[in-house]
Amino acid sequence: MPPRKSAKSSTSFVSRHDLWSAAQVKAAVEVERAIKANKLEVVRFSFADQHGVLRGKTLLASEVASALRNGVNMTSTLLAKDTSHKSVFPVFTAGGGFGMAEMQGGADFTMIADPATFRILPWANKTGWLLCDIYFANGKPVPFSTRAIYRDALSMLGKAGYDFLAGLEVEFHLFRLEDAKLTPEAATWPPQAPEVSLLTQGYQYLTETRFDMVDPAVEILRKGVEALGLPLRSVELELGPSQVEFTFRPQTGLEAADTMILFRAAVKQIARRNGYLVSFMCRPGLPHVMSSGWHLHQSLIETRSKRNAFTDPDGLSTLGQYYLGGLLAHARAAAAFTTPTVNGYKRYRPYSLAPDRAIWARDNRGVMMRLLGEAGALSTHLENRVGEPAANPYLYMASQIYSGLDGIAQKLDPGASADTPYETAAALLPKSLGEAVAALRADETFKTTFGAGFIDYYAHIKDAERERFEKEEPAHAKDPMAVTPWEQREYLDLF
Repeated sequence: MPPRKSAKSSTSFVSRHDLWSAAQVKAAVEVERAIKANKLEVVRFSFADQHGVLRGKTLLASEVASALRNGVNMTSTLLAKDTSHKSVFPVFTAGGGFGMAEMQGGADFTMIADPATFRILPWANKTGWLLCDIYFANGKPVPFSTRAIYRDALSMLGKAGYDFLAGLEVEFHLFRLEDAKLTPEAATWPPQAPEVSLLTQGYQYLTETRFDMVDPAVEILRKGVEALGLPLRSVELELGPSQVEFTFRPQTGLEAADTMILFRAAVKQIARRNGYLVSFMCRPGLPHVMSSGWHLHQSLIETRSKRNAFTDPDGLSTLGQYYLGGLLAHARAAAAFTTPTVNGYKRYRPYSLAPDRAIWARDNRGVMMRLLGEAGALSTHLENRVGEPAANPYLYMASQIYSGLDGIAQKLDPGASADTPYETAAALLPKSLGEAVAALRADETFKTTFGAGFIDYYAHIKDAERERFEKEEPAHAKDPMAVTPWEQREYLDLF
């Protein structure tokens, strides 16, 4: 790590707790210059919560210089909420339900901006944006920060001599917004789901005519994403009604996860301003629509040589095979991170282009892990097809790194290529969120790497979400694969 320099003020929160690298100190100066040069009026300070949803505050430009170095206070109850935005920990008891004085009584924590993430929002007037890390008032990192957890995973990988390279392939639904449900009667908690209509009827995968039908809306999203500086690679028409896919060029380290966070927030905001609704809910509760997935392309890059550690003249390198073995071995536990909603498990159906068991194959879209790249190809990598688009990218990617490192350490054999994916005997992926959380709680590797405290925290939140679902939607037991009104209210507009 490069030597740290003191921040602008020796008495600032950042300098007292030595929170910025020399590069970040320099970037903060550039942020101030950019705000003045572009005559920005406000800047959004945001952090990704436990669900990968951005939360934050908007400051006037005149306040930004101080806020950069001293932070922005936020309420700690934000870290106690499930997907209904209701607190599921007893925050007003001793220790706040966390056994931590800092989390008691709805006290504050502090957002500290990462100046390297600064961007100007192309869809909002004279507005800047900064992604933040979170700390307690005493300068200690908040242990529930998913961005920090991912950074820890990258650090462990770095000590082994590798960088994480990830490419995003994200499916989502793009609807026309018909009724935003803004009457007082609709403002329940969670609120009623908006009513939407389709932009295409679907079932004409990658056809030019169907793509042209959605292009006027997609163009608005595409231009916004490009103007934001995200590494967009392609925009594609998917199989389902009103379903599209954006793919991004590979990035290393924090960048890929930060891209996913900002991409989701960006397209949802841009769409809403233009009369559309973007949803990353896996399977919306609408007739005939299809499930969306988030395929995570990944490889390891040798830090010193910059060589792809998965490349091998015979296909996948020995290290890559061990890494793959780890992904398969921990797939059931990792599902709680890759597929974190009740709704996401309705995608795991046999013969559906979605996986239902922990297997791999060479260039086969029916498996969980797809090996891509010809023998000896510099681009050789693995594609995990298990994720849902609503997943928190920091936790999704951290789960891949920790699984893969365990596979390397134990030299786990991934087995033979499963060329008949829905007939090959293998461990089945969880059928429900409850099953996934139970597997997560039992995974000793994840307890060690993520930390037992974080696993308990995350599992508690997911259990609360599942228990509300089972209590409020008893009809789901009759047809577990049917999407319920509860799921539509809970997820359609949140993700």
